[in-house]
Amino acid sequence: MLTTTVCAALSAAGLAVAFLTAWRRRFAAATRLAAVALVPVGLAMSGLVGLGGKIGRAFGNWAADLVLKPTVWAGFAVLACAVVLWIIGRAAAGRAASKPADRPSRATEPAAGTPALGSSGPPATQRKAKPEKSRSRKSEPAAPGEDFSDIEAILKKHGI
Repeated sequence: MLTTTVCAALSAAGLAVAFLTAWRRRFAAATRLAAVALVPVGLAMSGLVGLGGKIGRAFGNWAADLVLKPTVWAGFAVLACAVVLWIIGRAAAGRAASKPADRPSRATEPAAGTPALGSSGPPATQRKAKPEKSRSRKSEPAAPGEDFSDIEAILKKHGI
């Protein structure tokens, strides 16, 4: 009963301020103030003020138990162990997935007609012949003062 009275008084004061704001021709601000002023009465009528009180008391009791009961501290220790074990398990799974196997199994071995992992490009049977123009351009002499022999060696090494 006292809570409802206090909420009604707060709402009445807020609505008075909203009325004075509207008197000064600031209607948008007065509307916002009226909306905020109605919140305490709405909370009291819907029962949420009482719920907030119950939640506050429950939180206070829990906090007192946290300080005074060793079983609460033991519960936090168990939760901490669970988190540490979870992190260790995730790290171990990540390491196991990133570590290469000593011997590849038959399921991971490439088929006979497929290229090895390190090879670049499609198999030799699927490669297209290169146009003759690019080969003739390579054989042209370089301009004086330019030495591209090391670049040509790298390109030949990679089959380009």
